[in-house]
Amino acid sequence: MTDAATDTRDQVDFTPAALDRDARFYVAGHRGLVGSAIWRRLEAEGFTDLVGQSSAELDLKDRDAVFAFFAETTPRYVVLAAAKVGGILANSTYPVDFLSDNLRIQVNVLDAALKYGVERVLFLGSSCIYPRLAPQPIRENTLLTGHLEPTNDAYAIAKIAGILQIQAIRRQYGLPWISAMPTNLYGPGDNFSPTGSHVLPALIRRYDEAAQSGAVSVTNWGTGTPRREFLHVDDMAEACLHLLEHYDGPEQVNVGTGRDVTIREIAETIARVVGFTGTTEWDTDKPDGTPQKLLDVSKLAQAGWTAKIGLEDGLRSTVQWYREHAHSLRE
Repeated sequence: MTDAATDTRDQVDFTPAALDRDARFYVAGHRGLVGSAIWRRLEAEGFTDLVGQSSAELDLKDRDAVFAFFAETTPRYVVLAAAKVGGILANSTYPVDFLSDNLRIQVNVLDAALKYGVERVLFLGSSCIYPRLAPQPIRENTLLTGHLEPTNDAYAIAKIAGILQIQAIRRQYGLPWISAMPTNLYGPGDNFSPTGSHVLPALIRRYDEAAQSGAVSVTNWGTGTPRREFLHVDDMAEACLHLLEHYDGPEQVNVGTGRDVTIREIAETIARVVGFTGTTEWDTDKPDGTPQKLLDVSKLAQAGWTAKIGLEDGLRSTVQWYREHAHSLRE
């Protein structure tokens, strides 16, 4: 059986180079956490023909609408950052939605990009694609070598399907499309909803509200012992453009910092940043999720990129953004 992460049947003959700043560039999901950061980065880098549609303007689950959009816009480059995302609670409660919605989004966008001749595509996944008990740090070639984390397996399967579709397109059509798997992301534009957010924005909201209200304690899920790696979304956006201009290959590329902290440590840091001086309790009846999830980023380093934004600096700027936009954030 061929290893999905190191498929030797790749048919692409392509040398990465600087992208044409005047070419049309479609960012799918341009209003989300990742997509908005990529949009900002592309604008800063001088791209002049960026295209984006909100979910209200274009439902990526609607195949006919997606094909019509590509027929009209004919982008040369695409970053697929659109996805239905959420934390442990949302993934555990709505696995069908996370599987079905993400599969349809990916298949529609990638099929339309293929039909209308998109030259370069970057598909973005998630580090949850790797086995729950993968050796740490996690290398790209551990894909499909073990059982997934049950709390987000449906989402992970959808993202694995996206990687395989990129690899299949490379084999069958010889197109230089690539995939990148970011670690846990945070920053401006994140989802701070109490029920739909990931761990870091959920903690920011929880501790900031506690600090503002004068609460004496905060209760978090789990034991606080799982280890997580966090990457600022502006670093992620820079890495995406770097990969498009410097990397080509069938294997997905891990994007992270190569360093992790415990959930307890991140909670303590957030408490300090927001000025919360009370105590923290841990509800050990709630799930922890994967014990550790640290990415091996040696492939990314070999491609010439490393993260630049430190965790505490990134948290301070994220807290500032959250406070400035708290009145308009989704619930």
